[in-house]
Amino acid sequence: QVQLVESGGGSVQAGGSLRLSCVAYGYSYCTYDMSWYRQAPGKEREFVSAIDSSDGSTSYADSVKGRFTISKDNAKSTVYLQMNSLKPEDTAMYYCKPTLCEYWGQGTQVTVPS
Repeated sequence: QVQLVESGGGSVQAGGSLRLSCVAYGYSYCTYDMSWYRQAPGKEREFVSAIDSSDGSTSYADSVKGRFTISKDNAKSTVYLQMNSLKPEDTAMYYCKPTLCEYWGQGTQVTVPS
């Protein structure tokens, strides 16, 4: 069983920054590789970024590439999403998820007013 707790969301002006955190509770191979997803009102949930713990490789959606950075602290079982140069279209509920397993946290809201 894995429990995920996201935090760090908020409202920020366009061009600003936020850092999201997600703590994974419960030891499981599931939490080695982690991803971030987001869901805007009226839209489907979409992939944002992922990190592979074995080699630290990362991947990003084209819409966030160059602005967002994913990282992971294995000792703290925490994955981060540093979000810079935020745009109104980044407004969404952000969720972390183990890349290989179907567990979801409660999400953290990010709002960038237009």
